[in-house]
Amino acid sequence: MNAWAAAGGPVLGILFALGVGAVIIFVIRLMALRRAHIDYSDFVRGVANVLSQNNPDEALAICDETPVPVARVVAAAVRHRSGSSRALHEAVDATGRAEVGRLERRLAAIAVIAQIAPLLGLFGTVLGMIRTLLAIDASAPIIREDLVGGMMQALVATAVGLLVAIPAHVMYAMLRSRVDRLIVDIEAAASEILATLAEQASSARTAKESAK
Repeated sequence: MNAWAAAGGPVLGILFALGVGAVIIFVIRLMALRRAHIDYSDFVRGVANVLSQNNPDEALAICDETPVPVARVVAAAVRHRSGSSRALHEAVDATGRAEVGRLERRLAAIAVIAQIAPLLGLFGTVLGMIRTLLAIDASAPIIREDLVGGMMQALVATAVGLLVAIPAHVMYAMLRSRVDRLIVDIEAAASEILATLAEQASSARTAKESAK
């Protein structure tokens, strides 16, 4: 590894830093996304059962005790259940968009690392080739070590650039897949709670009309 670092030129340090940064971001976001996943269907049914008992405060408490995106979207619906249908949908949509933004946090950083790492490797390759050409131009006779050093810099820079970019692409794809699944859960939970609230509101109106 020390030989690689010595041969890779100035670009190698930047590539190593990007690789370490990508791994740190990946681990942090993976843990956060794992914590964000729950069985949304069971959760919505539990909140709906509490609401059917006319206990919205307990329903909100359940949501507050479950710090995941689905719970926050459901809580927004519960808080705005007494408003107009448009206000209710807008509140749920706004909360859902905010939660999606939180889920996607720092994913762009990994994508950027995956994109620029090969370019930095290519830049290191160009520097190595320039070093080789300068050695050829300056040396008479040509010294083997100068040629080998320039070529090694070019090859090592390319290899490390790919070594950083390929895992970064894989890490981004894994996180993206988890985020997409959570977004589907959020949308499904929003649809379920809105349908539940609409059904309960309809039942309440029917009961009032029957009482009259």
